[in-house]
Amino acid sequence: MITIVDRVSHLPLIGPLIRHRFIKFATVGLSGTIVNMVMLHINQEILLKSIYPLEFRLKLSLSGAIFLATINNYLWNRIWTWKDRKRENWDGFFIQMGQYFLACSIAIVLQYVITIILSRFINYLIANLVSIVLSAIFVYVLNDIWTFMERNIPLGRKKD
Repeated sequence: MITIVDRVSHLPLIGPLIRHRFIKFATVGLSGTIVNMVMLHINQEILLKSIYPLEFRLKLSLSGAIFLATINNYLWNRIWTWKDRKRENWDGFFIQMGQYFLACSIAIVLQYVITIILSRFINYLIANLVSIVLSAIFVYVLNDIWTFMERNIPLGRKKD
């Protein structure tokens, strides 16, 4: 029996998104959301509770939570989602991590802009949800073709 997934999996833009790797990417994203929310709460209510004003505490708490969630996501994506494409040496690890952080930063800006634009026409929560999905697809594609691109030779070594 041929399913709808089988029928569309060969299409250039849709195929890569519904394959196994994107499911892993989405699962890692969910884990990052959990890390973000838990760390935000811990920072706000325990670790940084004595910091005032409250707006400054929230900025620090949120920055720390986003940073830890991004590291969580990078490590899990490297270990699990793109395990077949990880760079072996430490230099490659940090270069790849920098690429990952840059790709995520671009996706964050994209999410912000799309939310602002769409919120002029639809409810801001729906606009944000749409922008999250679009930016997740964007960052997945960017990470797949740039951060975790397939390499024939290890980074830092010249072809003989």
